[in-house]
Amino acid sequence: MTPHRVVALVKPPQSTFELGCAAAVFRGERYTFSVCTEAPGEIETVNGFTMLVPRGLRSLDRADTVLVPGWLPIDDEPSPAILRALHRAHRRGARLVSICSGSFALAATGLLDGRSATTHWEYSEALQRRYPAVRVDADVLYIDHGDVATSAGSGTGIDLCLQLVRADHGAAYAARVARRMVMPPHREGGQVQYRAEKPVSSTDSLSPLLDWATDNLAEPLTLDDLAARLTVSPRTLTRRFTEQLGTTPGQWLLAQRVARARVLLESTDLPVETIAHRVGLSTATNFRRRFQTAVRTTPSAYRRAFRQATP
Repeated sequence: MTPHRVVALVKPPQSTFELGCAAAVFRGERYTFSVCTEAPGEIETVNGFTMLVPRGLRSLDRADTVLVPGWLPIDDEPSPAILRALHRAHRRGARLVSICSGSFALAATGLLDGRSATTHWEYSEALQRRYPAVRVDADVLYIDHGDVATSAGSGTGIDLCLQLVRADHGAAYAARVARRMVMPPHREGGQVQYRAEKPVSSTDSLSPLLDWATDNLAEPLTLDDLAARLTVSPRTLTRRFTEQLGTTPGQWLLAQRVARARVLLESTDLPVETIAHRVGLSTATNFRRRFQTAVRTTPSAYRRAFRQATP
């Protein structure tokens, strides 16, 4: 298998967190990761040190994915040379991806006109004012159009990168990458960006409940079951999910069931009926309906596609 080439386009002052998130995901035998900039040499970072970037914009001509890991200050317009390089890459079939403020660089190309895009919620109004033809959605974690994808705040770049790995190589491989990074294997892009003003206390954290529910997906878990596990009311649990995860308990639980089903379809020969029971969707009919709504294809078609693509 020829490795998928990911090239990050950086500019001073570069945020190393967004860059590091992408580098951590896109490594291993199925990807190569490199960095380029318009003027090769030492690049200042927002963290107070410089990094040496020896490659120029021509590196984008060989990329399968071009990634813009932040664009600061957001008022800086990309140069004509950068815009030409991004357009060349897109015409050639490369996927263009932004993390956080990197959406400003992609919007400047015009490739987001008439399409939905996201960015950090603090930047969303500025992005909408400068590029009114873009449909800015400030409430989601990421939006993936296939050829162009954008993510919200810095940490959601990991979610988007894992989504791209899932699209390239399936849920099982993406889950392995997530485990290596000690990250949740899948967060839906439609989840709301986390904006809480106050930190979550250890007693209010949902982490133990999420771990328990993930280990018991085969059980017919209900909202009352989850609430009883934390000894709170269903209403309180729903409020905590909304505050901490930006989704409801039912939506989160369904997303975990579908994610587990994707892994089983890729990595086993289990019948659909057996998978339905293992992920807690009770019947093959219910499983097929839920899976097709979430993934936009049937379980059998998904299995054929990713079993053929996986060496």
